[in-house]
Amino acid sequence: MRVPLSWLREYVDLPATETGRDVQAKLVSAGLEVETVEHLGADLKGPLVVGQVLTIEELEGFKKPIRFCTVDVGQANGTGEPQEIVCGARNFSVGDKVVVVLPGATLPGGFSISARKTYGKTSHGMICSGDELGMGDDGSHGIIVLPPETEVGKDAIELLELVDEVLDIAVTANRGDCLSIRGVAREAAIAYGLPLSDPALLDVPGPNAYGYPVEVSDPLGCDRFTARTVTGLSPEARSPIWLQRRLQKVGMRPISLAVDVTNYVMMELGQPLHAYDRSLVQGTIGVRRATEGEQIKTLDGVERKLHAEDLVITDERGPIGLAGVMGGANTEIADHSEAEGTTDVVIEAAHFDAVSIARTARRHKLSSEASRRFERGVDPAAAAAAAQRTVDLLVLLAGGTAEAGVTEVVAPSAPHTISVPADHPDKVAGVSYGRETVVRRLQEVGCDVYGQDELLVTVPSWRPDLQEINDLAEEVIRLEGYENLPSTLPRPPAGRGLTQRQRLHRRVGRVLAGAGYVEAPNYPFLGEQVFDQLLLDADDPKRRVVKLTNPLNDEEPALRTSLLPGLFGALRRNDGRGSHDLALFETGLVFLPREEQRIAAVLPVDRRPTDEEIAELDAALPEQPRHVAVVLAGAREQAGWWGKGRPADWADAVEAARVVAREAGAELVVRGGQYGPWHPGRCAELVVGDTVVGHAGELHPRVVKAFGLPARTSAMELDLDALEAAGDDTPQAPRISTFPVATQDVALVVDKFVPHAEVEAALRDGAGELLEGIRLFDVYENEEQLGDGKKSLAYALRFRAGDRTLTVDEASAARDAAIALAGERTGAVLRG
Repeated sequence: MRVPLSWLREYVDLPATETGRDVQAKLVSAGLEVETVEHLGADLKGPLVVGQVLTIEELEGFKKPIRFCTVDVGQANGTGEPQEIVCGARNFSVGDKVVVVLPGATLPGGFSISARKTYGKTSHGMICSGDELGMGDDGSHGIIVLPPETEVGKDAIELLELVDEVLDIAVTANRGDCLSIRGVAREAAIAYGLPLSDPALLDVPGPNAYGYPVEVSDPLGCDRFTARTVTGLSPEARSPIWLQRRLQKVGMRPISLAVDVTNYVMMELGQPLHAYDRSLVQGTIGVRRATEGEQIKTLDGVERKLHAEDLVITDERGPIGLAGVMGGANTEIADHSEAEGTTDVVIEAAHFDAVSIARTARRHKLSSEASRRFERGVDPAAAAAAAQRTVDLLVLLAGGTAEAGVTEVVAPSAPHTISVPADHPDKVAGVSYGRETVVRRLQEVGCDVYGQDELLVTVPSWRPDLQEINDLAEEVIRLEGYENLPSTLPRPPAGRGLTQRQRLHRRVGRVLAGAGYVEAPNYPFLGEQVFDQLLLDADDPKRRVVKLTNPLNDEEPALRTSLLPGLFGALRRNDGRGSHDLALFETGLVFLPREEQRIAAVLPVDRRPTDEEIAELDAALPEQPRHVAVVLAGAREQAGWWGKGRPADWADAVEAARVVAREAGAELVVRGGQYGPWHPGRCAELVVGDTVVGHAGELHPRVVKAFGLPARTSAMELDLDALEAAGDDTPQAPRISTFPVATQDVALVVDKFVPHAEVEAALRDGAGELLEGIRLFDVYENEEQLGDGKKSLAYALRFRAGDRTLTVDEASAARDAAIALAGERTGAVLRG
C-alpha cells in the first residue's frame, strides 16, 4: 500500500517537521512494515510552469515527425515573449495548456535543461510528459495536456504536486484495514497520540423505497449491499489534477472521472466500489452464486467460464460482474473520449465474504485491488459512507444530481465481543502493563471496553482480524512497543548433546566438503514427470509419492522420493551461469508413503501429548529416511603447470559413496548394477550386508538430455539411515606397527563379467589375519594373450604381523591361500 504523506496529513495533524522517515519509524514501531520511503521530486528544480501553445510548425526532412512550437509562459521566462521549443510529441494542439520546463531547471534523474540547437532550430526548454516529471502513467503516453482553465505561467511543481513523500507499506494478510489511507491514518494517529479526522464520518441518508432495486439471494456471501444513483453527469468531465495525482502516487492509472472517483474512495476508505452505466443495466441488480458453466466478459476483455461457487452480480440478462473481483464489460462506464459518454451511474458499495472472493480470484487468476481488500477484510460499516463519498464527488466534479433513492440490503448481525482478563496481556508479554494501559490501548484501536478484572471487549467493524483474547493481547503489546519487551535467553538443560543421527549427518557434510563438494540444499518438492525423465520402471517404488493438498507450485505437487532431481536442477542452473566444474552434494529427507494410509489426529494444545498420541501421529506420517547424494560435472582436477588435470567420472561418484560409508563405520560393497538414471555399463550398485543402499556412476545420456545437464555427468545417492543402522561409528585409534610390511603382487585372470569386488573379497578372506591391505592397481584386457572374454586384475597385497617380522614363507603362504580361495569362488587363475 502506497501512502502519500500529503494525503495522510489531511486526516492526522502531524507536526510540520515530521518527515517520511520519521513517520516510517513510528509505524514500524507500531508493527507496520514500511519497506521504503520514496521522495518524489527530490532532485526536481524549476522553473517548471504552465504554458499555452501559440503556434506549431511541422519540420520536414527528418526520420521522425518534429514540431517547432511557440509557447506563451507569461512572465516565467523574465521577458513575457513566447518560448521557442522543439518537440516530437503529437498529442497536443494549438491552444492547449501544457507543462513547460525552462532553461536552468533540473528534471528527475539529474537531467539539466538548457537552450540547445537541435533539428536546425534552437529549443529553449521542453514541453513535458508525465514520465519525464516522474509522475507515472496517465494513460496518454505523451505530453501532459492541462485543463483549459489552468492559469498560464503558474508554477507546475505546486500545481501537479510533484514534491511529496510516499510510504510503501507491506500490509500483512490480517490487516486489510491498512489497505487504505484511513487505516494507515488511524495507526499514525495512535503512534503520535493525535486525534484522527475519520473520512468515513459522513452524514448518510437512510435507506428508502425509492432506491435502485436490489435482490441479494446469498446473504452469507453478501451481507451488505448499498446502491446509490447519480444522474446528469457531464460526459466531457475529466478528473481534476489533484485527484489524478493522488491516484498516480498510490500506483493507479487515471481512466475516467467515474472510475477515478470510485478508485479514489477505495484508496481513501478501503471500501471497494463499482460504478455501472445505468443505461446498460437491465432490471433489478441481483447477487447470487453462478450457475455452473455461465459466462461473463470482464472489464479486462476476457471471456470467463464461471464456477458454481463464484459469487456474481446480475441483472435480468445474467451476470454483469464478478462480485468483489471485477465488473463486467456489458455495463462498463464509457470513456470521456467516446461520442456517447455515460451520464447516469449506479454506485455499488457492498461487503462480500472474504473466503468466497479469495477463491474466485484464484480460480480465475484475477487478482484486483478490490479482491485484495475483500479477501483481507473490509469494514462492512463503511459501505454507506463510501457510497455517499462517491456520490458527493461525482456531483461536485461532474455536475451530476444525486437521486433521493437509497438502497441498503443488510443481513442482521451482532458485533463481535470477546471476554478477556485484564491481566492477560501481562501474562503473554511478561510485562506488567496494568488495567488502565490495556483499556486505553484497546480503545485506541476502536474497541469498546467494559468491566474491571474481566473485560468485555466489542471489536470495531474495521478489525475482523481480532477474533480471540490473544489477538487483543497482541494489540496491547505492539502499541506499547515490541522493543520494550524484556529479552530472556532460555537455559538449556545440561548433558544433552547431538543425537547419533545428527552427529553422522554433520560428519558426512564435513567430509564431503573436505573432498571438494559444495552443499546445495533444495526444496523437497517435485512433479511426477521427473520419474519418466529418470527412466524409472513403471513399478518402481520411488514412483509412489506423497501428494500435498495445497502445494506451493501446481507443477510440483509431490514430496520427493529422491534427492537427485533437485541436485540436477542446481547443477543445470550453475552450469548455465558459467560454472562448469561442479561437485555438489545434499543430505536431506525423502518421503515414502506407508502401505496403510492413516489420518493424523489433532493433538491437544492445553497439555503435553501422551507418548501414545505422539506415536499415533508418527504412524500417520510418511516414512522419512535421510539420504545423501552427489552430482559431478566438468573437471575434477584442474589443469595447470602441475599437469593436465582430469575430468570427473563415475569413479569419483563411487569414491564419494565410500567416503560416506567410512564415516558411518559401514562396510560398503561396490558391484556392477543397473538402475534407472545411470548408464547401464557404468553403474555401481552399493551394498551393505545383503541390502542395496544406493547407486553411483555415470548418468544415462537420455537422463542428461532430459535434465539439460553437461555431458558425462556422474551422480551418487545413498540411504544414510541404512548406513547408520549397519555401521559402527565408534572411533578406532590407528594401529602403528614397528615391524616391516611384506608386499606381494598377484595378477589373476578371470572372465570379463566377474566383478572386481568379488575377486577382492575372496582374496581378503583367503589371506587371513595377516593381510593389512589390498589395492587393485591394474586392469588388463588382451584377447591374444589372455583369451576371448578374459581380463587380468593385478592386486598389491600388504602383509604384516603385530608381534614379529614375517618371513618370506609366511607371506607367500598367505598369498597362495588368497589365490586358492579366489580361484575356488570366481574361477580366477594365476596369470603366467
